[in-house]
Amino acid sequence: MQTNEYVDVYLTVSGDTWDIISYKVYGDENYVKELMEANPSYMSITIFPSGIDIIIPDIEIKDTSAQLPWKEE
Repeated sequence: MQTNEYVDVYLTVSGDTWDIISYKVYGDENYVKELMEANPSYMSITIFPSGIDIIIPDIEIKDTSAQLPWKEE
């Protein structure tokens, strides 16, 4: 059975790392674990060459914009 589910994919550029890819696609470098779990065949790569398709999982982005306690009104 085939599915036509849309999958987001990031095409690496030379020099990309997991944290750089995370920052580029999610705006935060703290989603490396989720990216690596979605792409187990590339877990041994530290610095990517160009042209590798990385599956971008749909994840819930954590809100890190909370104000500092002393700035709250």
